[in-house]
Amino acid sequence: MPPRAEGLRLRARLRYLYHGSGPAAVRFRLAVIVIDLAIIGFFLATPLLKEQGLFYYVIDYLIAAFLALDLAARALAYTDIKDWLRKPVVWVDLFILATLLFPAWLANLGFLRIVRLWTLVNSDVFWRTVGRRFDDTRVEDTTKALAAVLTFLFVSTGFVYGLFLGQGGIGGYLDALYFTVTSLTTTGYGDITLPGPWGRVVSIAVMLTGITLFIRLAQTLFRPHKVRFPCDNCGLQNHDPDAVHCKACGIVLCIPDEGR
Repeated sequence: MPPRAEGLRLRARLRYLYHGSGPAAVRFRLAVIVIDLAIIGFFLATPLLKEQGLFYYVIDYLIAAFLALDLAARALAYTDIKDWLRKPVVWVDLFILATLLFPAWLANLGFLRIVRLWTLVNSDVFWRTVGRRFDDTRVEDTTKALAAVLTFLFVSTGFVYGLFLGQGGIGGYLDALYFTVTSLTTTGYGDITLPGPWGRVVSIAVMLTGITLFIRLAQTLFRPHKVRFPCDNCGLQNHDPDAVHCKACGIVLCIPDEGR
């Protein structure tokens, strides 16, 4: 078989696995998501595993190899690679890959790896697989809002741990996590405070961003229920479950009773 034909066959196979709806494609994406969640767990445990020396770096490079293969496969599965490269989540994943490939040089930026949680939950692959049964916009929006809160929590913890270790009562990762949670929730016990002007700036940023993220989470939980049903005329995606007409263009809708 000519190389071009083999390449086209490979791209078609990858496109099916990443974007198809068949049982094999769903199982493949589920496996990828499970591995992704395990990798996120490794990122969370990184401050504790760094002391393991060679073992840590072996796991680090194995994860880098997996992410590199995954990114290459996603690029081949996408119809227009240039358009794929314009997606912000792709650049986030490329940055995470760089921190894995060059841990000695980018060690201080390793805390940003947890952003992988945000990119995973906001990816089409995740919702086409795990969330394919949840056309309910509240479920999707709540999951994304919760992922944003958790991502910011651990990114902030890593930043505080890396920048203020040994200062203001930050003696370890648990202290940094404790400070971040108390600031994020605006509890502010005061037993751990970041020193200097930059410490105050970081504390203010954590508190303001935390309030914003919690408000967004509350809005997704308590706002009126919507279902995802694209309007054939104007393309409006979300409607009330009992809607008869589209609010944007007024055309008659035929939303199924199940809201699917």
